[in-house]
Amino acid sequence: MLVDQHAAHERLTHEALRAQLVEGGVRAQPLLLPAVVDMPSADTARLLDNAEALARLGLEIEGFGAGAVLVRALPALLGPADPAPLLRDLAEEFAAFAEATALERRLDAAIARLACHGSVRAGRRLTPEEMDALLRQMEATPRAATCSHGRPTFLRLGAAELERLFGRR
Repeated sequence: MLVDQHAAHERLTHEALRAQLVEGGVRAQPLLLPAVVDMPSADTARLLDNAEALARLGLEIEGFGAGAVLVRALPALLGPADPAPLLRDLAEEFAAFAEATALERRLDAAIARLACHGSVRAGRRLTPEEMDALLRQMEATPRAATCSHGRPTFLRLGAAELERLFGRR
């Protein structure tokens, strides 16, 4: 078996965020120093229009002039994260949806973006203990076979595929 550690961890993070949301809201981690993220005013407006929904996801923001957002808290599950790429991705996600799109769908898309930003990066060397924990969590997580974007989290190669890859047959 080959496991895409980023895709697998993304699914685990997605499910954990969704569970917290269902339980009443994603736990937020206040930033010691609020972060200012500069962005186009249209993106700022999109984010601020969805500020209440984002707060339910543990992302507390407010306007900071015409082209900036002040970030006061991030979802605790993400750990230390740079809010700028996350906010830009969320603004892009909201731009892709028509205004009439149901809040539930927008929240699910936002959870997928949060999960992606809060997941183990591809290429990072995991310790054997981290690998084992990831696999055990995958066993206990619904829909662990795909990431938030629908890509597979693991591939199973049988003897025939391995022989073919090594030119044995």
